[in-house]
Parts: sequence; structure tokens; C-alpha cells
Amino acid sequence: MKYIVLGLGHFGQSLATHLTELGHEVIGADLNMELVEQLKDKITHTVCLDSTDKSAVGALPLKDSDAVIVAIGEDEGASLLTTALLKQLGVKRIIGRVVSGLQKTVLEAMNIQEYVMPEEETAERLAMRLDNVDIIDSFKISDNYSIIEMVVPARYAGMSLKEADFTNKYQVIVLTTLKTQIDKKGNQMKVEKEASGIANSHTVLEKDDVLVLFGETSSIKKLIHKSGGI
Repeated sequence: MKYIVLGLGHFGQSLATHLTELGHEVIGADLNMELVEQLKDKITHTVCLDSTDKSAVGALPLKDSDAVIVAIGEDEGASLLTTALLKQLGVKRIIGRVVSGLQKTVLEAMNIQEYVMPEEETAERLAMRLDNVDIIDSFKISDNYSIIEMVVPARYAGMSLKEADFTNKYQVIVLTTLKTQIDKKGNQMKVEKEASGIANSHTVLEKDDVLVLFGETSSIKKLIHKSGGI
């Protein structure tokens, strides 16, 4: 997949390098030439530009990108102007970085459905979520183990956990399943999740349920891969 990361501060460069390491094509852009030079061998492509300049941003392959992440943190004004510019240019998926409550309010008013608060979500977690559309969230327990939320793969819908047999096949434990409810108000969409209790062998997996998985990160990725993701 192809991603553009605008802003190569600590969060932006971490996100861009993680996505590159995961095998994605990443364009990292920043106004600071020194940062661009430092990262040119760690990210697929780097470019020095002013993200509030319409002609400069318009020259990027926006239509070919799966998402554009506005990772600018220090300058809220530049972050909001960049986001507004991307909306004007018709970017299909924008993920904004939020550093204050006011900025979050403005992004919501601009109908930005996805945003990240670095204090709550690390660049590595966002990279993993972008790496696979079925991953909703993730939490790294250690270097090897993670807890991951993912949509029930279609091939397992209607099966019980005993029938799916994730533990024996992939050495992955299902902690619980989450029921999702989508609340739409105008152009805004809010997804709420409710845990269905501790999972057991009789738990039935339903379409659109979310699995909360625990195991080695490599084992969980193997499950996702075999289920049609990644």
C-alpha cells in the first residue's frame, strides 16, 4: 500500500519508518531539510516541502495513495491548514494528528473521521492498523507478544471458537468478542464496542464481531494472513 506522511517530527518519522519496514511505499515530507536528509535512507521516499502550499502538496501522488497522515504536532495552525488543503484536493482518506481538544473539535467539524492522539496511540500501533484493514487496534505487551482487535474473518463467521480452533492452529488465544454498534448522525459516524464476556469454546463468532486476540505478534499475523488479510 502507499502512504504519505506530512510532518517528520518524532511521531511522523516513527510512523513512516515503521510503515516502510512493514513493506509499504511511504513518502515522508517535511519543511525541515535536515530531517528530510536524516531519513532519506529509512523511508521509501522523502521530500522537502511546505504542506500548506497548495501547489507543492498537489504535486504529490495524492490520488494514488491509500491514506495521507498529517503528523504535524508543534504547529497546530499548519496542521489544520494542511488538513483543509487535503480536503480541498479531494484526498479520499485523511488521518489527522490531534494535540489539543480544540484541534480535535475543528477536525470533527471538517468531517475528518480518523485522527490519532500520540499520547494514546503510538506510531507503531497506527502503523499496524494501517498495515491491515481488519486490525482495529493493537497493544504491544512485550517485544514478542501483543493484544490485537480485529474483525472476525468471513471464513469463520458462524463458527464456534471450538470449531475455529485458533489456539491449536495458530497458538493464539481469543480473550473475548466485541459486539459493534454504528451510530450515524448526519455525516458523522461513531462506532461503539461492547464486550460479550470471557470467551469460551462455545462462543459463536458472528459477522462484524471483533475478536480480541492475545499471542505472539508473529502468530497473530499468521492467522490474519491465512484468513485473507495482509
